[in-house]
Amino acid sequence: MSSTVNPGDGAQQDSSPIAENTETVTPEAVSEQSSGAPSTETTAGTGASAAVTSEAGTPEAPSPSDAAVADPTTDAPLPKPRPMAPRPLPHPSAAPAAPAAAEPAAEAPAAPASDPGQWGRVDEDGTVYVRTAEGERAVGSWQAGEPAAGLAHYGRRYDDLATEVALLEARLKAHTGNPSEIRAKAQGLAQTIPSAAAVGDLDGLAARARAMVGAADSATAEYRAEKAAARAAQVARKEALAAEAEQIAAESTSWKAAGDRLKAIVEEWKTIRGIDRKTDEALWSRFAAARDAFGRRRGAHFASLDAQRSETRAAKQELIKEAQKLATSTEWGPTSAAMRWLMDRWKAVPRTGREGDDDLWKEFRAAQDVFFAARSESDKKRSSEELANQQQKEELLAEAERLDPSTDLRGAQNALRKIQERYDSIGHVPRAVMRALEDRMQAVEQKVRGAADSTRARTAPENPMVTSMRAAVTKAEEQLAKAEAAGDSRRIEEAQANLATRREWLAEAEKSAGRR
Repeated sequence: MSSTVNPGDGAQQDSSPIAENTETVTPEAVSEQSSGAPSTETTAGTGASAAVTSEAGTPEAPSPSDAAVADPTTDAPLPKPRPMAPRPLPHPSAAPAAPAAAEPAAEAPAAPASDPGQWGRVDEDGTVYVRTAEGERAVGSWQAGEPAAGLAHYGRRYDDLATEVALLEARLKAHTGNPSEIRAKAQGLAQTIPSAAAVGDLDGLAARARAMVGAADSATAEYRAEKAAARAAQVARKEALAAEAEQIAAESTSWKAAGDRLKAIVEEWKTIRGIDRKTDEALWSRFAAARDAFGRRRGAHFASLDAQRSETRAAKQELIKEAQKLATSTEWGPTSAAMRWLMDRWKAVPRTGREGDDDLWKEFRAAQDVFFAARSESDKKRSSEELANQQQKEELLAEAERLDPSTDLRGAQNALRKIQERYDSIGHVPRAVMRALEDRMQAVEQKVRGAADSTRARTAPENPMVTSMRAAVTKAEEQLAKAEAAGDSRRIEEAQANLATRREWLAEAEKSAGRR
């Protein structure tokens, strides 16, 4: 039994039976709704099954099946429904689709408010009726004010149900949710709407819910195909990344760039979802194996470089020791050649790295600098000595050039000999003046020798033919002596025959010269 409170009367017990799926709206309920307290509308639907969950972006709607609504009295027959043209509801195709789970929430399609006056009425005792294809059905009792307000109250109930249906239609059309879930919710609405405590085109709304059940079946197949295609695309992306990693592991020698790319692949890999666990683990195993192979190959490369650098460093340290041993040498010519040879060997050895190689080069260059600085100092000292020697030789040459062999030949010869001895005892002079000094000394010698030759009796020169024959005989004698020293009998015989021939020719030449 349900109690009914009239606006002007005190609380009284209502003996009339309560019909199923009806409720009573009292002034207290209206006051609670206006003050923010839970209303009858809310409490009546707490046990109802949800048509749209929070996953779809809308709160759960109460089901009218659990609402307790007053039934009309038994002694007053129900009036026949007046023929009224049903108001067509707007089609939800233009409404935006509601997002599925894990997708951004979209605004629910806003349907225009219905006119409950076309689909229901409130009788004199406050019972609220809705017109359906099967006739009128009591949906509640309105005891809170004007009948029009009661119809509007139950009209809003219908608008809420219509919004839920439109939302599901939009989601199904836009493919923004799981069609199987949408089908289950639409089926639940199709079952609860005909008995809902609401005023509106319940038959049309239920038909729309039932139509969604059939459309969801075909959409389920499309959804599964789309999901499979999306999964295949994600698998293909990870397969491409794994193949790229395998190529890097097998071929790349750009160690820095390749390492950075593998790190970027890991970050991109994390963004790819929607793959079953088994496939994902298999692809990750491929990528991890490729990354490990690249790491091993890179490690082996740098280990080889380290070993090569160690060998190179040892070789350069050995060259440094050799250069340090030669640094104190005063054998300028041979040591300079040795230093140049060390430099050639240094250039042939690979670098050990910028910092290490620079340090080794400084040590090697320092040892060379010690030697070349000493040589440079020696060259300066030698240059000063050579200049002093040049000055001494120029003084001796001036003294020799003042000799006059025409007045005292023997005195000039003796003085020149002493000057030459002093001249030869003087050390080196600069290379640039050496030839000029020697030419001046030869000119003095030629002047003294010419004066001596002019005092001797002139004799006829010897016949050139005789001179040539004597030279040939001398040469033949030397060849014979060499052959005898070698013990070669064949060469000895040839040399003896040649010498005899040359002597005969010399005798003939001397006879010919004597007859002239």
